[in-house]
Amino acid sequence: MAATLLGSALTCVSAGYAVAAAVLTRRAGPHAQAPAAAGEVRASVLKPLCGAEPRLYDNLATLCRQSVTGYQIVCGVRDPDDPAIAVVRRLQQDFPDTDITLVIDPRVHGSNLKVSNLINLAAHARHDLLVVADSDIAVPPDYLARVAAPLADPGVGIVTCLYRGRPVDAFWAKLGAQFIDDWFAPSVRIAYAGGSRRFAFGATIALRRDTLTQIGGFASLSDRLADDFWLGELTRQAGLRTVLSDVVVTTDVTETRLPELWTHELRWLRTIRSLNPAGFAFTFITFTWPMLLAGVALSPTPVIFATALVGVLARCATAGTIAAALRAPLRDIVLFAEWLQALTGTRVQWREHVMSVRDAQSAARTHPLSPISSSNGITEKRPL
Repeated sequence: MAATLLGSALTCVSAGYAVAAAVLTRRAGPHAQAPAAAGEVRASVLKPLCGAEPRLYDNLATLCRQSVTGYQIVCGVRDPDDPAIAVVRRLQQDFPDTDITLVIDPRVHGSNLKVSNLINLAAHARHDLLVVADSDIAVPPDYLARVAAPLADPGVGIVTCLYRGRPVDAFWAKLGAQFIDDWFAPSVRIAYAGGSRRFAFGATIALRRDTLTQIGGFASLSDRLADDFWLGELTRQAGLRTVLSDVVVTTDVTETRLPELWTHELRWLRTIRSLNPAGFAFTFITFTWPMLLAGVALSPTPVIFATALVGVLARCATAGTIAAALRAPLRDIVLFAEWLQALTGTRVQWREHVMSVRDAQSAARTHPLSPISSSNGITEKRPL
């Protein structure tokens, strides 16, 4: 009896979640929108770089083709031998009318090297509107116009964007893109529809300079693993709102082997667990295929079979294509296995570094908007 009740509950809840995910994913699908008005957006886009990623030039070039003028792109690396430098210099040559600044600064301000890079970059940002975006993000031509617009409201703290995966041509990369498209993005949309605003994504975070100063600057994130989440959370604690933009950007998925993909997704999952342990414990209901199979095995009744079928159809609809739907059972099973491992452990691998998910809230070492001495870094407005 207990097993039957458990199986029935598991099937109904998992199928219900799958239906909600499918409905909200369909509503958020591509829709024709009037182009944002062209004009001037006085924004500094901060791009912390590390290494020459496969599509780095193409991704950065999308920022150089914006429908607005007046903005600045600030790219930065720590290592003077970083191959990303050549990519930025090529951009400066190919887009001479775009204000592109290259910062080479090796200083480290905490355990989070991305935040260290941002601290070094922020001193070269000339505008009061700041946009932080990961290096592997490609954006549409009206991106800056759309993400900047909500910040005209002084009650808005940050504007952030969801993203979709753009895999390289490899099976495991395609499975990794489904982690983003089929699981992560729908879960955010469901939370957003339920009223939650406790999120911020490295794909894009736009905020005003005075807001950043109010929360202690980037230095307040220097020892936090989930710097994007905390950038949003600190603004919310300051009484400001988070806006989820209608712009959806793309992010590259380049893992071509299961161990690489597993390591990357395990970092995401352990980070999520560290931020919301209780919510993470119930995440298993979002793994549609293994939960429906378990539910039917525990309660093999006609009603439960029919409910499970509805869940499967909804899961296929969320996947979007036949090929993705065929990969969905494996995608959900791998994700469930990763979740089980993520229930324990406090260490994650980020690039070549191992970090703890337990954030150290250290005092600021360097004010993020203070001038940087030329003896500590190199700034290039145009290629050498």
